[in-house]
Amino acid sequence: MNMHIITGMSGAGKSLIMKAIEDLGFYCIDNMPPKLIPEFVKMYEKTNMVSDVAIVVDIRGGDFLDEFFPAINQLEVRNVTYDILFLEANDKNLVKRYKETRRNHPLSNDKISLFEAIKLERIKLEKIKNQANFIIDSSDMHPKQLREEIKDLFVSGEEHEKLMINIVSFGFKYGTPLDSDLIFDVRFLPNPYYNTSMRKLTGKNEVVRNYVLKHEQTQIFINKLEDLIEFLIPYYIQEGKTQLVVGIGCTGGRHRSVTIADRIAKILKDNNHRLIIKHRDIDNDGKK
Repeated sequence: MNMHIITGMSGAGKSLIMKAIEDLGFYCIDNMPPKLIPEFVKMYEKTNMVSDVAIVVDIRGGDFLDEFFPAINQLEVRNVTYDILFLEANDKNLVKRYKETRRNHPLSNDKISLFEAIKLERIKLEKIKNQANFIIDSSDMHPKQLREEIKDLFVSGEEHEKLMINIVSFGFKYGTPLDSDLIFDVRFLPNPYYNTSMRKLTGKNEVVRNYVLKHEQTQIFINKLEDLIEFLIPYYIQEGKTQLVVGIGCTGGRHRSVTIADRIAKILKDNNHRLIIKHRDIDNDGKK
């Protein structure tokens, strides 16, 4: 049996992941009290009914969550192959999702606000998060991206590093991304904005992309940026970092930064790194 234990913040996407995994043919159990996991293993050993199992264990279990680590120890005693996937999201997105769905947080009540419930949940899940094999931050991920990430993790059979790289293009005129670990300024590159035929386009357009990439300084920069990020990745992993946010900015966030972000993202993806990309300001007014 291959057991995948899925946990993490309420509202971070566990339900979506369970649906995606079930579509892949996994046997899925939602909201199982950790104490019952060893009992499930005993039942499996008698029947050998399925090969891939996904179990969601989260804050909804209340005090049962205290049995998480004893249950994990039992899996190790029985030589059960397992991994732990932790779903994360920032407070802003979690609050937004709860307001959109109008659902109550498992820890919120008349005395505990949504913000306080999220903070309390982070504290209660911190030790489990530290033991996770994989951590996915779904804050800026579309459902399709999240499903693809799950498929890569659980179906490809390849080894995956813990670090998730987030590439964010942005415009300096709208401020820098507050959660960036690294920020690179590409305003030194020739600006398509000054060509009236490209002004209303974005770095997603081929003519803009070709214009930005044709310059020698662009190619040199991309090569050096790849070298720097590849140099840093092993050290970030060594220090226990699970998410690296790389901001790439130009003036308006529509032309140069989009082009460079897409190109470096492709390179890193081709180098088998886990990666998502977001163009924060691509839909702004297009002024330089």
